[in-house]
Amino acid sequence: MLILVTGATGKVGRHFIAGLLDDPRFSQARIRALCHNRACAETDRIEVARGSIADRDVVDRALSGVSHVVHLATCKETPDDVMDVTVKGLFWLLEGFRTSATARQFILIGGDAGIGHFHYRYDAPITEAVPHRAYPGCYALSKVLEEVMLTQYGIQYGINACCLRAPWIMEKDDFKYSLSFGEDVFGGPDWKTLVPEADAKRYAREGTVPLLRDVDGRPLKRNFVHVDDLVSAILAALDNPRASRELFNISMDRPVDYGEVAAYLAHTRGLGSVDVPSRFHSNWMDNSKAKYFLDWRPAYDLEKLIESAWRYERSPDDPRTVWYPG
Repeated sequence: MLILVTGATGKVGRHFIAGLLDDPRFSQARIRALCHNRACAETDRIEVARGSIADRDVVDRALSGVSHVVHLATCKETPDDVMDVTVKGLFWLLEGFRTSATARQFILIGGDAGIGHFHYRYDAPITEAVPHRAYPGCYALSKVLEEVMLTQYGIQYGINACCLRAPWIMEKDDFKYSLSFGEDVFGGPDWKTLVPEADAKRYAREGTVPLLRDVDGRPLKRNFVHVDDLVSAILAALDNPRASRELFNISMDRPVDYGEVAAYLAHTRGLGSVDVPSRFHSNWMDNSKAKYFLDWRPAYDLEKLIESAWRYERSPDDPRTVWYPG
C-alpha cells in the first residue's frame, strides 16, 4: 500500500500520517507526501514529492505506483489560486488516478462550506442527501465543485472514491482562540470587530468569551470536528469496501452550542461571556451514516473539546501560526 497524501504538511495531513504509521492495521503502508510550500521529513516509510497539484506533470509523477490517494490540499479565500489548485488540481489527480494500473481508492476531505455552513437555515438535521448551497466566496464554491467532480468521476468511470465532509477542524488550542476578542483570534467571526474597540480590549484581557446568537436570538449551534476524530474516520474509510462512492458527514455527535460553552467556562474557569447577535443560522450535521457504514465514532464531545483546548500548553518551538486567510 503506497498512499499519496496531498496537503501532507497541513493540520490534517500531519495527524493523518502520524496516525497511519502508528496503526497496526497499516503496518506495511508507505506514504508519499506531496509538499508544496512546506516539507516533511523523509523516513523509511515516508517519501517526499515536491510541487503543486495544479501542475499535471507533478501530479503524474506523484501518482506513479500509488494505490491510494488521501486528498487534503485546498485553498481558502484566495481567488488567484483557488481554481488552479482546488479545481484543476483535483481534475489532474482524478485523471491520473482513473488511468493508473495501481490505483485502488481515492479519499477526498470535503467541507461543510459546500452546504452553506451556518449561512442558511435547515429545518432538520443536515444529512448527506441535502443539495449543495455554497455561501458567498470562492472557498465555498470550490468545496461544491470538489464534491461534484468526485461524484461524477464515480459515475463516469466507476472509480472507488469517497468523500468525508468535515466542518471546522480543531486541534491543540484552536478552540480557545476561536473565542478570542484579541488579535490572536483563530478563524471567524472576528469578534473584536463586532463590539466597541474598548470593550474588545477588555474582553481580551479578562478572557471573556462570545455567546453567539443565531438569527432567532437563540445560542448558535455550529458544527465542529476534532482532527483526531477526522483522522480516525479516514482510517476507518481506508480500504473499506463500504466507503466506495459514498459521502459521509464527519462531525461531533452534537454541534457546539455557544450558550453551553459560555456556561461551562463560567462554571469551570469563572470566565464571563457577552452576547453577540448575528444573522447566522443554527445547524446540526447528522453523522449517523458514517457510524453505520464505517463503524466510526467521534471521541470528542463539548467538554473534551473545551478541556483539551484550555489545558493545551504550547512549547516555545510551536508558536500559533496562521498558514492561510479565512
